[in-house]
Amino acid sequence: MALSTQIVWLFILAIPIACIAWTVTHEEVFREPREYCLKRCHNAKNIAERKFFYLFTCEYCFSHYITAVMLILTNYQLLFNDWRGYLIAGFALVFVANVYMSLFALIRIDLKKVRLETENEETEK
Repeated sequence: MALSTQIVWLFILAIPIACIAWTVTHEEVFREPREYCLKRCHNAKNIAERKFFYLFTCEYCFSHYITAVMLILTNYQLLFNDWRGYLIAGFALVFVANVYMSLFALIRIDLKKVRLETENEETEK
């Protein structure tokens, strides 16, 4: 695959990774399972159990696992056509997905701020 095609794939594959990781770790639809995992990651007796349940509460950690699944499903490699290509692709996808999630978080904060300011202005009138 040409390098330009690999780069396009990088930025496109990071979108569903970011979407899945963000949805599972932040959105209301997964609140109850996430709260259960949060309790288990704080109250588990052994470290393996605590770390396992923590991965469902951290978008950065969870994005590594989603990336691994995406690499298996798509066979995507970056720069090399062997195991090194998978390794580089994995870390690159995690990086880009987390940039997407950070941008999304900033946009959400800004939108919430504007909404709260508008509500405050309406209540003052």
